[in-house]
Amino acid sequence: MRRTRSLLTAVALAAAGFLAAGPPAAAADADLVRNGGFEAGLDGWSCSGGSGATVTAPVHGGSSALKATPAGQDNARCSQSVTVKPDSTYTLGAWVQGAYVYLGASGTGTTDVSAWTQSPGAFKQLTTTFRTGPSTTSVTVHTHGWYGQPAHVTDDVTLVGPDPGGPGQPRPPAAPTGLTASAASSSSVLLSWTAVPGATSYTVHRDGAAPLPVTAASATVTGLAASTAYTFRVGAVNAAGESPLSAPVSATTTGGGGGGGGLPAHALVGYLHTSFANGSGYVRMADVPASWDVINLAFGEPTSVTSGDIRFRLCPVAECPNVESPAEFKAAVKAKQAAGKKVLISIGGQNGQVQLPTTAVRDTFVSSVGRIIDEYGLDGLDIDFEGHSLSLATGDTDFRAPTTPGIVNLISAVKSLKARYGPGFVLTMAPETFFVQLGYQFYGSGPWGGQDPRAGAYLPVIHALRDDLTLLHVQDYNSGPIMGLDNQYHSMGGADFHIAMTDMLLTGFPVAGNTARVFPALRPEQVAIGLPATTNAGNGHTSPAEVTKALNCLTKKTDCGTYQTHGTWPGLRGLMTWSINWDHFGGREFSRNFDAYYGRTA
Repeated sequence: MRRTRSLLTAVALAAAGFLAAGPPAAAADADLVRNGGFEAGLDGWSCSGGSGATVTAPVHGGSSALKATPAGQDNARCSQSVTVKPDSTYTLGAWVQGAYVYLGASGTGTTDVSAWTQSPGAFKQLTTTFRTGPSTTSVTVHTHGWYGQPAHVTDDVTLVGPDPGGPGQPRPPAAPTGLTASAASSSSVLLSWTAVPGATSYTVHRDGAAPLPVTAASATVTGLAASTAYTFRVGAVNAAGESPLSAPVSATTTGGGGGGGGLPAHALVGYLHTSFANGSGYVRMADVPASWDVINLAFGEPTSVTSGDIRFRLCPVAECPNVESPAEFKAAVKAKQAAGKKVLISIGGQNGQVQLPTTAVRDTFVSSVGRIIDEYGLDGLDIDFEGHSLSLATGDTDFRAPTTPGIVNLISAVKSLKARYGPGFVLTMAPETFFVQLGYQFYGSGPWGGQDPRAGAYLPVIHALRDDLTLLHVQDYNSGPIMGLDNQYHSMGGADFHIAMTDMLLTGFPVAGNTARVFPALRPEQVAIGLPATTNAGNGHTSPAEVTKALNCLTKKTDCGTYQTHGTWPGLRGLMTWSINWDHFGGREFSRNFDAYYGRTA
């Protein structure tokens, strides 16, 4: 959130899959894919959710091909485990027909790879090359489509490279037995099975997700959606490859964590300039209109960037002549709460850079934030870390398992606060698009370094706290152009930007283009759209008519323009704005438009 207007833009480089002919195979190389032409049906292949079938037309070669159809959250992933030699180079290829068809390899022991084609039409060849790690003996090759896209066709899949076969080579283990699912939460399921003799590891297969490698005969699968049924199968792995998969087992996650925090079905969130004035005028807490369901106090700020010691004070009288006394302010907070409103302390903002590099700083953060919440009787916390507050260390490339101390300590700190205050604790976040949606293209400094390490840096925080998260309202302003799921760039200021950015949160997306690392969709009641209230409040102001179009598209699938969303979400929680003060300055145009759209009186 900005006290003054600014623009955060990205300059980064990343490598992606390519569409080209591969290099010729060396004389000793072999094609290791089993039934790559699908002449034996789906023998050797596993397709998520029954999404794949063989067809006799169209085909690229022979008499059969694979036809796979995405449905809902299933991207029609078909995969095969292939035995390979360690420390060797392989070229993966296939001929595909359709839009957004992917070909990739995971478990390489180095950098997992993928290639894809965007345009439908005639068969196109996809190829990509990778090198196995020094101890890698099997990889998973896979092809899949994309959510909301029609069926696609794949044929003549090849993996060309050194042949690991020969006399005395081990055989794959037997299929695991005794698979059970238990201890389901809103976002995870515990699996266990009988250990298989001769297995050195196992692979968990779940619907359209990338296989999950584990070393023990149990696994906790995380990142799942609440109140959703999932089907799991497990394969046993040794140097010869993966076994046939186990019999399936199904489990349903519990109801969503984080909850609605006592919010109405459609909520309006606003930031109140409580500790400063910036030309919009000071608004006393008692004078905040009833339209605002969540009031974020801007801001709690640290004594220094790395102190973790957060302080909050009311605006000085010299700067805000009409500021209330602390006692009056606290009484007004209680009155708002009695009327069903939530009042949170927002930490950070443009000027309040916060970094938690050590566990000692983390603990100071927890205790100081707790003191503010207790002193003013607040309902929870809003995380508005901007600028250089969050960045990813070199080598921290998986949002699902962050290693950067500042990220790990922030997650731990918020969990501690949640545990202290219980299930009624309201947790919201207000990242900029640079830290979230830009992660579709770039994540941290990238596999080769050189990128901005802040790119996508909020993703591990959001993902780790999704069960505790009440609302995510990304700032769809002060932003450069961002690529959406249609692989087109979208610019702020109109309905199209909000539609594309919100669709990413509600659909999920592969991080840095890696289809093995997909950021899962958030629930619609966890998402609000962040906008500036007036042209004075920030770059990217959106007119009320365009805001209405965005809401219509996302909740009713009308007024979408050229962008096609991947779903319809009538449960979208609502809107956030910077700020209550700027809305008051602008004659309450923003809040009145929201109230009118949802038929509210305030």
